[in-house]
Amino acid sequence: MIIDLRRFIEAERPYWTELEAMLNRLDDQLSDRLNVEQARRLHYLYERAAADLGRLTTFASEPELRAFLERIVARAYAHVHEHRRRMERFRPMAWLFGTFPRTFRRRVRAFWLSVALTVAGVIFGGAVVAVDPEAKAIIMPMPHLQMHPSERVAREERMEGRNMDGAMATFSTDLMTHNTKVSIMVMALGLTWGVGASLLLFYNGVVLGAVVMDYLMAGEGEFLAGWLLPHGSIEIPAILIAGQAGLLLAGALIGWGDRRGMRTRFRVLAPDLATLIGGVAVMLVWAGIVESFLSQLHAPVLPYWAKIVFGLVELGLLMAFLGRSGRGGADPGEGKS
Repeated sequence: MIIDLRRFIEAERPYWTELEAMLNRLDDQLSDRLNVEQARRLHYLYERAAADLGRLTTFASEPELRAFLERIVARAYAHVHEHRRRMERFRPMAWLFGTFPRTFRRRVRAFWLSVALTVAGVIFGGAVVAVDPEAKAIIMPMPHLQMHPSERVAREERMEGRNMDGAMATFSTDLMTHNTKVSIMVMALGLTWGVGASLLLFYNGVVLGAVVMDYLMAGEGEFLAGWLLPHGSIEIPAILIAGQAGLLLAGALIGWGDRRGMRTRFRVLAPDLATLIGGVAVMLVWAGIVESFLSQLHAPVLPYWAKIVFGLVELGLLMAFLGRSGRGGADPGEGKS
């Protein structure tokens, strides 16, 4: 209990000032590496400031002082617990089934924006090809997509490309390379204040919409679903999560509604960005394996219905994983926006 408020403030202010100075140095240096004594001092000052804040809550006066203490206590909390997380031994399975899905859900608003941009591109690309089928020569970047869908389906079902000229292997490699590049670029282009990332997500949607419309208009919807779903049910969400990371990066750069400095915003966001990027990498590896060994097998070798069912099961499991995995686990960052 505080008897003399003025004396209390005079006695404690040096500790608050020291804590704020230490936090400012950490932010300015963009490094959290402290020696043991510095880490202990940071923890002591944090606990002392938190206790002081609790004692001040009994006073209706000094609202500015309380606001100041709340800010430095929150900043110190982030640093202290970030140190603890870094000191913990990395456990791949705990990260994959806990940290990754929790981070995805915590930052899900950026994911839905990524989805919206891509869907807008899908609608635009599909509409363009529906109005002018010749436009696919401009929209679709892959040579294998330029032939008429029925011609390509007939060729794939005869397995000419696989047996004669290795075109199937080339096609698979082209798709894997394209989507990997898109994922990396859409994350990096967040540094363009989100403009580049948004345009790339939209364009990727344009290509997808054009391909879908081209095959549907040719009556080859079953082949399209059997070809696209096995790997696309993982690959497309991976690109969307890459877009999520890029848009988060743009948000940290712009800082709408966030009074923290840019360096602090990037510091807070960095662990989540690394987690999302790591998750995208794992998803693309799986999608590449499926694409190489399953997606390129067509009827009569593998029935389309079996490939479609496999892709839908994958999609359902991915949705359950991202939506439910890791719930109830400890996550110090839960609740951050």
